[in-house]
Amino acid sequence: MTSYTVLSLVFILISAIVAKLYLKLITGWCPSQQCMVGKTAIITGANTGIGFQTALDFAKRGARVILACRNYKKAEAARRDIIKMTDNPNVFVKIVDMSSFESVRAFAQEINKTEERLDVLVNNAAAAFLYDEKTKDGLLLGMQVNYFSLFLLTNLLLDLLKKSQPSRIVNTSSLLAEYGTAFSVDKLHKYNGNFDLYTHSKLAIILFTKELAKRLEGSGVTVYSVHPGAVKTDIFRDAEGWAGSFMTALFKRWMNFFFKTSEEGAQTTIYCAVEKNIEKFSGHHFVDCRRVNDYKRATVPGLGEQLWRESEEVVNLTN
Repeated sequence: MTSYTVLSLVFILISAIVAKLYLKLITGWCPSQQCMVGKTAIITGANTGIGFQTALDFAKRGARVILACRNYKKAEAARRDIIKMTDNPNVFVKIVDMSSFESVRAFAQEINKTEERLDVLVNNAAAAFLYDEKTKDGLLLGMQVNYFSLFLLTNLLLDLLKKSQPSRIVNTSSLLAEYGTAFSVDKLHKYNGNFDLYTHSKLAIILFTKELAKRLEGSGVTVYSVHPGAVKTDIFRDAEGWAGSFMTALFKRWMNFFFKTSEEGAQTTIYCAVEKNIEKFSGHHFVDCRRVNDYKRATVPGLGEQLWRESEEVVNLTN
């Protein structure tokens, strides 16, 4: 091995360590010690990753925590772990499949019937690399799981959130919302590759958050969107084909060195759920526990209203 090769390897190693240290330094941590005793929180996709860490944090704060998940066995295991780690017995599992409007409606109906209050709703469930697979509702699976069911669930729980005010909604989006091809409402139904499907669903979440904030003014309910960062999660668990296998392998190996842990990734979600005096920022986007400027693609005049009208029709909100 030549001295040049050795120097190159040393340079790469040092660069990787510096990059890792930089990422650690800029990672935001929620400083709030806010107690949540007497409050009820729902977290979708709470059996793993960011959702699990969010639920764990809320349970530590004394909240009544509802894990809204698709897989009962995994959710029940998560529930037992959270109770064991927090000594908080008020952790419960409720089944909801975000790929089915019927399931979302049934879940919301049960919550509205059995829960006296809802102080925090965290829309965390998401999936990637689902290709052009369709749901039984006739929609792109990725778009329904990531956005349309989020829209429906939130609206179906609004009365309970208003009854419990001051209450909060936190929607998990992504920095990738700023990328992909140009967004338009009709593209919610067109498959143009996995990247566009994912980025468009995440932009839709930001647009929805901004529009919902307008409609909730004066209600005591506030709403925020968050970018958790690049996190080591199993978001690609449903991925198929070579692209899915590649991304899964990438996340589990080399990229794990740079990505945030699930606990780190959950901090901004937790921050927006519990931090005091951020109500004036309802509708805004947060990264690393800090409010950031709107992504350019989320500032197109009238786009949020168009998206809302289309979403109402797609989910048949009036029925």
